[in-house]
Amino acid sequence: MKYKEFNENIIKYVGGKENIQAVVHCMTRLRFTLKDRNKANTAALKDLDGVIDVVSNNVAYQIIIGTHVVDVYDELIDLLGISDNDKEEVHKVKKNWIKAVLDVVSESMTPILEPIICAGLLAAFLSIISLTGLISPNSPTYQIFDALRVSVFYFLPILMAMSSAKRLGASPYLAVALAATILSESINGVKGLNLFGIPLPQITYANSFIPILLAVWFMGYVTKFVKRIVPNALQYFMTPLLIMLITLPATLLIFGPLGYYLGEGIIAFFNLLMKYVGSWFVMMLYSALQPFIVMLGAGNFIMPVVASLISANGYDPAFISSCTISDIAVGGSMLGYFLRTRNRKQKQLFGTVTLSAILGVTEPAIYGVFLKYRRPFIAVMIGGGLGGLFAGLTGVKAYSIAWGLFGLPAYIGKGHFMNLWLMVASVIISFVGAAIAAFLLGVPAEDSAEEVPGNVENAVASKLQTVSLSSVVKGDLVQLAEVGDAAFSTGAMGKGIGIKPIDDHIHAPIDGKVTAIFPTKHAIGITGSNGIEILIHIGIDTVELEGKYFALQVKEGETVSQGDVLAVVDFSKVVEAGYDPTVMVIITNTNDFLDVIPSVNQIVTDKDQMLNVVLG
Repeated sequence: MKYKEFNENIIKYVGGKENIQAVVHCMTRLRFTLKDRNKANTAALKDLDGVIDVVSNNVAYQIIIGTHVVDVYDELIDLLGISDNDKEEVHKVKKNWIKAVLDVVSESMTPILEPIICAGLLAAFLSIISLTGLISPNSPTYQIFDALRVSVFYFLPILMAMSSAKRLGASPYLAVALAATILSESINGVKGLNLFGIPLPQITYANSFIPILLAVWFMGYVTKFVKRIVPNALQYFMTPLLIMLITLPATLLIFGPLGYYLGEGIIAFFNLLMKYVGSWFVMMLYSALQPFIVMLGAGNFIMPVVASLISANGYDPAFISSCTISDIAVGGSMLGYFLRTRNRKQKQLFGTVTLSAILGVTEPAIYGVFLKYRRPFIAVMIGGGLGGLFAGLTGVKAYSIAWGLFGLPAYIGKGHFMNLWLMVASVIISFVGAAIAAFLLGVPAEDSAEEVPGNVENAVASKLQTVSLSSVVKGDLVQLAEVGDAAFSTGAMGKGIGIKPIDDHIHAPIDGKVTAIFPTKHAIGITGSNGIEILIHIGIDTVELEGKYFALQVKEGETVSQGDVLAVVDFSKVVEAGYDPTVMVIITNTNDFLDVIPSVNQIVTDKDQMLNVVLG
């Protein structure tokens, strides 16, 4: 066995055979489902020769190996004592039910943040206008615009039904019909109702999300059951009727009351936490630790909690404020690095991610800088912690869901601006504190060396040989640091580029040979005649689709020319299935060349330049 010792060490450091619940692989990494991740020695794994990086997130415990992962995996399976007949069962990764619930809640909230944020900001601007006296709150104009704010939260069950239905295997239209029914005047908040002679509790379904989420989850199972028992000739007529006849009573008798009281329990828990522990502690802790939460892929999980708190209290006493304070602290830490470094390329990187973080988008900074330099985490913990502490002690409240600089109007209180000024002071403290901390901590010495003067660099560059790679798909270019997969965004696999596709055809970026095709068709390897090794990774975590929506046009070992169609992907279906369609193009042997330089274009076709590889 070529990789016997390597695999034995992997098994030992993930906690032994008994700790491995399942293991699969994709084009570049082993994906473990571990019974207890605390037993894994991540530091030791990262130090192993042959391991590029280790990524632990809500998908799996992932050990990044490289494009030879298939060979490593085959020997690993043998060492684990799994026969060919058992491999199919090993690939069926069992997800922890708690994790699965959190994933569903987070993924269902993400699509409806757009109208929620719109309603929140609208409420803030209406407060400003009314306080200035330009429009009276009693005027028809004010009331018309305020109706938008009220409606978004009132009809939250309909939005939740629409966003969660496909994820839970139910018809979006039937799910919306169910949500509209429980919001009707005949049911919503009505006292004294009974069904089949069974009394129903008085429940207000408006402004809630848990009852409809449970109901749609149940509808998904009912849908599968009904489709199995109804003959094909009657499916069109009988299936929707039976689904609704079963789901509506179950919602009113079981899932509605259960979801309602569960939501009330969540609100009561956090209110008690704020009352007896103190909102200052919660805000300080969350403001300091949010970059870690984002890195683990759990950034949106607090949104349902926030929605419940705002619905019950009229404001969120902790979380949205902490998000903004932490985001601003991330921007401050990047400004500190920007001011400290003398490296021109680093200045450009730090300056770019500073602006995006201040505006509320921190992923480019976290994945592109924090994971590489580590020290910014400390700076944010200092700055964000101080800002969160101040906000908690002064009782800052968020009256709607909006974060970043543009979300500050959401802190205008009823008839006064004091809450806003306290929030502004909090973000200034976090920004300045993180900037000073980052500047004092400094950029690691090995990464902060001054660059070669421009004129010398240009003189050398004129003698260098470069190879241009054309885009693999028409779409919007995304710098690798901004993609949502740490294995690629950190550069662990090599330098490259990401593309958000607006076309379904994947093209060859260079003349070469197809050297690898992953069985699930989501990843293709090409080697150019000049030795450039290219990995085209289509989508994030799309290995789980097992080839669905992917149609390959080439075979392994086939010679291709630049521009040839390699695959046709139904990206609309990929997105509907809940996956990020971003296509990553990585030069896996980056270290064999002087540099890999991404294009500065924002939009590319399959004929446009995507990457330049500097050969030397």
